[in-house]
Amino acid sequence: MLALLQRVQQARVEIDGHTVGAIDAGLLVFICAERGDTEAIGNKLLAKILKLRVFADEAGKMNKSVVDAAGGLLIVSQFTLAADTTGGNRPSFGNAAPPDEGQRLYDYFVEQARAAHPVVQTGQFAADMQVHLVNDGPVTIPLRMPPEPGG
Repeated sequence: MLALLQRVQQARVEIDGHTVGAIDAGLLVFICAERGDTEAIGNKLLAKILKLRVFADEAGKMNKSVVDAAGGLLIVSQFTLAADTTGGNRPSFGNAAPPDEGQRLYDYFVEQARAAHPVVQTGQFAADMQVHLVNDGPVTIPLRMPPEPGG
């Protein structure tokens, strides 16, 4: 499972000119399920995201997590994170989970995030979304949870 985190001062997702999800300070989380991903991998990814220390403490060091900073999460599905560009100039998305499985894992991830964190907003799976953000820092962190051994 892949994620791209952006520490933001604010972020929102619009569909057809209407805001469907918005947060103030927190993390914008672009997420992609890959073939072979499971709920267990999603759980590990969520735990890592919630514990990742990318917010400043009183001394200005990145020592606080989104939980410690009381920030929001804006979770947006983005299958293009699975792009393979090694074979030319047109990306291949063969590593992305099939749409049904991708949506199931995205919905599961969001459900778990809402159970674990007080402020969770989302985009809409497979929609044409416009994402607006003010990146704070800028801080952008790629994360990947590999498949389970033997899985």
